[in-house]
Amino acid sequence: MDMTLSHSSRHNSTIRSSNGCWTCRLRRKKCDENRPVCDMCAALHITCHYDQGKPEWMDGGVRQEEMAKRLKREVKENAHLRREVRAIHVPGELLATTTPESLNSEVETRPEASAICLQRGTDCKLVSKDIHDNVSFGRSCTVLITFYLENLLPFLFPFYCPSPLEGGRSWILEMMLSSPVVRQATLCQSSYFFSLAQGTANHDAVWEAVLSQTRDAFGVLRQSLQVIDGSSITEHLHGAVRIMASVMQIQRFVITVLCFNNCQAHLNAGLALFKQLLESPGPVESAGPSSNFNTVVDRLGPPTWISPAQDVKVQSAEQAAFRFSSALLIFDDIIASTVLQEQPRLYEYQHCLLSDANGIDPLVNLETVVGCQNWVLLQISEISALDAWKKQCKAAGNLDVIDLVRRATAIKDFLQTNLIRLETESSAIAQSGSNLLDVFNVYYYHQSKTSGCQSRLTTRVWAHAALLYLSIVVSGWQPASVEVRYHVDRVIGILTHATSPTTLLRTMVWPFCVAGCLAEPSQEAHLREMVAVLQPPSIFGTVRKALEIMEDVWRNRDAGNSASRDLATCFRSQGELVLLV
Repeated sequence: MDMTLSHSSRHNSTIRSSNGCWTCRLRRKKCDENRPVCDMCAALHITCHYDQGKPEWMDGGVRQEEMAKRLKREVKENAHLRREVRAIHVPGELLATTTPESLNSEVETRPEASAICLQRGTDCKLVSKDIHDNVSFGRSCTVLITFYLENLLPFLFPFYCPSPLEGGRSWILEMMLSSPVVRQATLCQSSYFFSLAQGTANHDAVWEAVLSQTRDAFGVLRQSLQVIDGSSITEHLHGAVRIMASVMQIQRFVITVLCFNNCQAHLNAGLALFKQLLESPGPVESAGPSSNFNTVVDRLGPPTWISPAQDVKVQSAEQAAFRFSSALLIFDDIIASTVLQEQPRLYEYQHCLLSDANGIDPLVNLETVVGCQNWVLLQISEISALDAWKKQCKAAGNLDVIDLVRRATAIKDFLQTNLIRLETESSAIAQSGSNLLDVFNVYYYHQSKTSGCQSRLTTRVWAHAALLYLSIVVSGWQPASVEVRYHVDRVIGILTHATSPTTLLRTMVWPFCVAGCLAEPSQEAHLREMVAVLQPPSIFGTVRKALEIMEDVWRNRDAGNSASRDLATCFRSQGELVLLV
């Protein structure tokens, strides 16, 4: 759709709007008064200011002039978004499945719909007035969605294998069918990988197209967040969860294909949205994170009845999406904190959400999503918090070394005790006997069994890397120490001899990079080969980035400042937030 202004719009551009948004009033443009985002602002991809009262900056003086200049900059800076809307390569029949009429009823619970509606305008064709009706689209979309579910999703999340009796991955299909934002985010990923799988000759053209599609998807998400920002998130709970799921989904995709430019911005958006969701039932301090989390899950229900007469039901799509996206956010937050030398931003929530206190399953199970058990990542979070504390104390000149060692010893003892338990316990997964599901679906049983065995190995790799991280925080950069050599060898040994298939290395990039940075010169060639066998390189972006970081450390192994080196320094050598997830 051509987002440039029509002749009639230009003709009326001098008419001041008296009841429209404050943005149009300031720009002296005619406003159609659509809320929460008017068509003029949506078309230009600029902030639409709708306030009950007159904004403070509308003072007829300096602040008003500054806001006018800011809006002019927004118009200029977002010109590429307006061009990209015309270049979107999402199959045409998809555009015909969402319309202004069908989306009007969705805005209250699905705010992302309003942004889609505004961008497509009158080019959309009416298919159905009820968003819950079956979405009909052409063969190409069907192929791409199936390709995503059967091939791309297992690649991106090889440990995510929810039981079919709990709904399996059906929530993803449901959200793709019912949510324009999720569908667009999914199709732009699937079309890229589908082209690669077919061996498309014009790789550069495909890459440029997917970059355009991905930027547009994030543009739609920004519009969607703007809808929520103007009101209470409780009014948009279901839509907010869809947006959070889409942010995390696209974030994973762009990182996979080696694009870290906007990692910080995307992570910030996801974290802010998660905090708003978690605080929507009330202050977290009074109710507690676990209580608030359960309240949000309940509000995202009710569960779907499969057979009411037999009391058979599964969690709703939004409930499953919230749990899944929460796991990814907590995980990414922890990994980001090791790069930034800051306490994880969700630190205050982590123990309540990840601990299995009193034998009760944790509210968020990271193992089922990323393959590493909660206790290891909780300790990595503690090490990161300790590192941030040490950095602050050193800057203030009041570091208590005894306190540092005391706190580190508690973390080390916990990690070693659980690592020994993990290494000695049987890797066999108990069989449930005559489970009818095993008869129906041999593939599912095999996949879940393999996933369980590999997650134990994955957790061991992460635990050894966590002990390396702790050693650096407490004792500094000492790659020649006996303890460091032991843990480095254990990480490389498990990754080399026990991990199958080798592509699972992409789920352990952070520990791989930690061990690699501390590797001996004799181990460098082997580490390079581990990366080289992962083909094609274009879909193993994080592993390639890890090797770049390691190579930089190896080149500067004998530099004079090596004694002051730490893990965050290594990770930041690329000049951007590198999320090795």
